[in-house]
Amino acid sequence: MIEVRKSEDRGLASLDWLHSQHTFSFADYSDPAQMGFGPLRVINEDQIQPGTGFGTHGHRDMEILSYILEGELEHKDDMGNGSIIRPGEIQRMSAGTGVMHSESNPSADTRNRFFQIWIIPEVGGIEPGYEQNQIPEGARDGKLCLIGSRDGRGDSVTIHQDAELYSSILSPGDAVTYELVEGRGVWVQLASGAIEINGTKLAVGDGAAIVEENSLTITASEKSEFLLFDLGG
Repeated sequence: MIEVRKSEDRGLASLDWLHSQHTFSFADYSDPAQMGFGPLRVINEDQIQPGTGFGTHGHRDMEILSYILEGELEHKDDMGNGSIIRPGEIQRMSAGTGVMHSESNPSADTRNRFFQIWIIPEVGGIEPGYEQNQIPEGARDGKLCLIGSRDGRGDSVTIHQDAELYSSILSPGDAVTYELVEGRGVWVQLASGAIEINGTKLAVGDGAAIVEENSLTITASEKSEFLLFDLGG
């Protein structure tokens, strides 16, 4: 079964400095039918204006990932980390027992665009942590590239949950396949382009909740970038 979450049905926060579309309930957007998908709690598509951002604030007991689509994102936290995240990189911050951080757009003239992702950890109260990885050049082209996993294998960041996160960039006519394990769910989030999943069409900004499918064939009709979450729990 494939259930599409249309882009235009997402929640919206539109401020002078921020444009944010919420796949699931978040902040002032509340929909009891959209509280997440398994341990996947938040997918926000954020655009931050130049020289602005989220000031220092705190989190606990959440795996927070940033996947940059356009521009740059500057991260600072009270663990001593400070970095710039760019397209082709993945950031993971484990809030654990508590962390203070800020996320901003360091550019003087260009807005950014990125996915802010929250995954509920398997257990609470872990030690806070931070990780930022470069995705190998070409690793996403025409295939699925593992960028987040429970065991941090390969070039993926470690997610403290039974979850795997893949990224892919497809050219027109490209197709990738993915085998599902019984009892697990898959979420696909389309960042750009247009794809079909087993014949079901997704437009830019759409997501899809997938259960009870044996395998997926994902085909692009134009250049497309998407994330695929394979989730237990």
